[in-house]
Amino acid sequence: MKKTLLILFTLFGLTRVQAQFISDEAIEVSVGYGLSVPYDEVGFYGTGYFAQGEYVLGINEWVDLRPYAGYIFTEMNESFGGPIKPEDKATVNAFLFGGKARLTLPTEWVAPYLELGVGSTVGTFETVTAKRKFEKSGIFLHFPVSVGFELGPDHNVTLELTGFLHNSPAQVTGAVAIGLSFPVGYYR
Repeated sequence: MKKTLLILFTLFGLTRVQAQFISDEAIEVSVGYGLSVPYDEVGFYGTGYFAQGEYVLGINEWVDLRPYAGYIFTEMNESFGGPIKPEDKATVNAFLFGGKARLTLPTEWVAPYLELGVGSTVGTFETVTAKRKFEKSGIFLHFPVSVGFELGPDHNVTLELTGFLHNSPAQVTGAVAIGLSFPVGYYR
């Protein structure tokens, strides 16, 4: 029992020492207009809803680490021009989770940023085009990519275009979203 307690206290102590590079923490919540587009150039897309939460670990003004979890739902109802064939589909109903890093240009009221990461999607995809038929549920790898702006004197409002690249379903899902950030602690 004493050895177990010693190991636990040592692990907690080392974890706290390693975490000293975190300058601040926050929770960011984003909601937006969800989209799903097949990789094939076919001229149609799905629309719906998007919501995401991130735990922000600020390293400095330039770099944040962001574990995230979110949800996206889209249905087929839009076209870039002309009618949609009944068999054409680009839909998703899925839970997203993973981690990403944000690189921000720290300007005063409007700070542009770029995010890259890796994650998984659990849910159902339908990607049906003239070249492809993919209708499956499961766990799929994705790569999140986002561009946007942090707004305000505290940079606590975000406007972004976010995308999740899915190779197996051959589909890009994403959103045009707005977010709010709430600080949860400071380590300075």
